[in-house]
Amino acid sequence: MENKTPVTGANETVLRTKNLGITFGGLKAVQNFNVEIKQSELVGLIGPNGAGKTTVFNLLTGVYKPTDGTVEICGKIMNGKKTHQFISSGVARTFQNIRLFKNMSVIDNVKVALNHKYKYGFLSATFRLPSYWRCEKACDAEARELLDIFHLGDKADFVAANLPYGQQRKLEIARALATGMKILLLDEPAAGMNPTETAELLECIKIIRHKFNIAILLIEHDMSLVMNICERIMVIDYGQTIADGSPSEIASNQRVIEAYLGKDDDSEGGTN
Repeated sequence: MENKTPVTGANETVLRTKNLGITFGGLKAVQNFNVEIKQSELVGLIGPNGAGKTTVFNLLTGVYKPTDGTVEICGKIMNGKKTHQFISSGVARTFQNIRLFKNMSVIDNVKVALNHKYKYGFLSATFRLPSYWRCEKACDAEARELLDIFHLGDKADFVAANLPYGQQRKLEIARALATGMKILLLDEPAAGMNPTETAELLECIKIIRHKFNIAILLIEHDMSLVMNICERIMVIDYGQTIADGSPSEIASNQRVIEAYLGKDDDSEGGTN
């Protein structure tokens, strides 16, 4: 099992929310959501189906605008900002349903996300000047390095749609890393994976966390993965945080157990 001690020196707060909430009509989908995640910290966000987990992710990436509270990325308040501004500020995300440029090559999927880093002018690109080739060579090298981390280097020229499901998921994470983020939001990354693919994904998450020193917030229904990899777990139900603690604390929390399994009628004086 992974050593869950945070990386030394990881003191910067990357993500902070204060009383974050959103109301759709009269329904409070999320309310009073407070979280602080530091650099290199790996936090799990779990809860029953419909608890509001994906809504939280949408609030943290600018897809939804909060009706209450604030979102801060690296100390900068992001309320009202657009999704691309969240990305520029250091947030990257994967989705429950894989979203790749499926008709592009594997390496081009990663290089698209590196365009913030490698830029050249119109004339340089049109006339293929030396500056163009220098940028292309550097971009290609970095993309291949990322693919190698996920054991996809030999698939660089494959069409993304032709990869097996588990490898498509890893490519999506590699592309997210290419944006140069400070925090990575993983939305059910193990969904649809077989046990072998899940084990490979777990190892990849460990590697990228320590190699890139980034914070990770993870939504996942595979409790063995969550308990094995997360140093801290938050639990929400009906849009509210009901527990926040270590894996062992969460596993024995009665309120969490009730949220997943329901209350025992006998405990409330009911009858069979």
